[in-house]
Amino acid sequence: MDKKDVFELIDHTILKSTASSKEILLGCDQLIQYGFASICVHPCNVILCYDYLAGRGKIATVAGFPFGTNTSSAKAFEAAEAVKNGADEIDMVINAAALKEGKYQYCVDDIKGVVESAAGHIVKVIIETSLLTDDEKKRACELIMKAGAHFVKTSTGYQGGGATIEDVRLLRSAAGESFGVKASGGIRTLEQCEELIAAGATRIGTGAAVKIALADTAE
Repeated sequence: MDKKDVFELIDHTILKSTASSKEILLGCDQLIQYGFASICVHPCNVILCYDYLAGRGKIATVAGFPFGTNTSSAKAFEAAEAVKNGADEIDMVINAAALKEGKYQYCVDDIKGVVESAAGHIVKVIIETSLLTDDEKKRACELIMKAGAHFVKTSTGYQGGGATIEDVRLLRSAAGESFGVKASGGIRTLEQCEELIAAGATRIGTGAAVKIALADTAE
């Protein structure tokens, strides 16, 4: 796989709570420079990116982040406001407690509210794989697809664990060949990206996107 093709699957993630406007705008420049799939920022920075990029790159943001314990209406509002402000993609967090307790319809409705508020924009659902059994991961995929979202995503990076080859393979198997699988959490090298893509990931989320690109350039 050509390295440029790898970069085109990376969401350049800047979700530090202390990220300055200057850092966010630099991230926008890096998005354009390296051809990343999107820049992923907190909701308060979506307008900043939208105004600066002026259509030169995609903007992703988060809803119910990082624990997924917001009310469903709050998540839906976050998604609607984000799209209004210029976001192209929404990465929401599933309510892991509801999933583990078997409140499956609640999970479907929770996700569906975001999907509907996103009004046709891509919705990725973070399931926090390190907190789930394999059976729960498979069930999560079923619920996410039923709710009309577009991706299942491994991790927030805020609750331990991270993307593993085994989890990506499991999610790919559970979701089928055409559904989106995003690997996120602890990804720091080009080799990791390539291995996760080979395992079935169709998107990579990492705060080390530029480090990965620069390391490749230096080779």
